[in-house]
Amino acid sequence: MAQRVLVVDDDRTVADVVCRYLEHAGYEVCHVGDGAAALAAVARQPPQLVVLDLMLPVLDGLEVCRRLRERPDGVPIVMLTARGDEADRILGLQLGADDYLSKPFSPRELVLRVRSVLRRAGGDPADVPPELLADGGLEVATGPRVARLHGRELTLTLREFDLLAHLMRHPARAFRRAELLERVWGWRFGDQSTVTVHVRRLREKIEADPAAPRRIVTVWGVGYRYEPADA
Repeated sequence: MAQRVLVVDDDRTVADVVCRYLEHAGYEVCHVGDGAAALAAVARQPPQLVVLDLMLPVLDGLEVCRRLRERPDGVPIVMLTARGDEADRILGLQLGADDYLSKPFSPRELVLRVRSVLRRAGGDPADVPPELLADGGLEVATGPRVARLHGRELTLTLREFDLLAHLMRHPARAFRRAELLERVWGWRFGDQSTVTVHVRRLREKIEADPAAPRRIVTVWGVGYRYEPADA
């Protein structure tokens, strides 16, 4: 059965191109043109992924993203932003978007991003063999993609989960943001603030005091390091 993608964009020309490329790639595609219609469509028939423009009538994309993240199913979100709207892009990532593209963009690149996010959401066994990572009450099971802290399941986005798993696989090793962008996102170039935003969100979910992190620590002039609690 084809995976279902909901495209949310009020620019009919852009939406037509995006829908055509996604359909050609084998996805079942539904299109709506405003934020309220997007939420109604997701409630009616949850898709496997949402391609979400930020500039929307009725409800803007940031509000749609926030409301989608309140749902328990954690539907993946790929944002479309206008080039130069860095503040909105960062806010979208803070709200839980899994990936983004800046307009104008290549439809082929969008298809690749959608495929990558869906593959990770499905726990593609070709990526990494299933494993259980455990440290100081924090457990990450990569097979079912479940993370728990002291027995309580954490609500993580796809990229948050992948970033945490990657850091825990390499304890006490410092990674540059560019390295994390390539290893976790699969991008050889891109906005490195994406990594910073996701680290901040992770700290809010796994640190006792996010302002003074003890698990994901900053290595000044380099990047970030996972410091094992059981060391």
